[in-house]
Amino acid sequence: MRLRVLAVGKAPPWIDEGFASYAQRLPPDNALELVVVTPRTGQSDGERLLASVRAREVVVVLDRCGRPLSSEGLATLLADWRMGGRDIALLVGGADGFDTRTRENAEYVISLSQMTFPHLLVRVLIAEQIYRAWSILAGHPYHR
Repeated sequence: MRLRVLAVGKAPPWIDEGFASYAQRLPPDNALELVVVTPRTGQSDGERLLASVRAREVVVVLDRCGRPLSSEGLATLLADWRMGGRDIALLVGGADGFDTRTRENAEYVISLSQMTFPHLLVRVLIAEQIYRAWSILAGHPYHR
């Protein structure tokens, strides 16, 4: 299973380094990739991100209005995704968030928190949580 984080806009180097720090810890069968989508005038972030989703990818929108999950809950979801045999596209919107249409086109809408985070920082947060979920499933001591 491959996981791709589709995110809007270029980030400063420390964000990319933070993402890479967690992504490189994952084994090849849970590879995590960052895909940066350039915003365009006249097109919403959601439209741009949905256009970047590959056929058969499970679409997961990260949105404050989504279903809250614990780290253990995300680990359970990660295990389910593995069993489903499909790749995953995790969508991170820009500063304006997602419109209703984008959320309706997702198979999952997940909240990392009820707090609002800077959209660029969410890239690092989701990478860390994916690594944490993997460590829970693997029995690795990272999550204690």
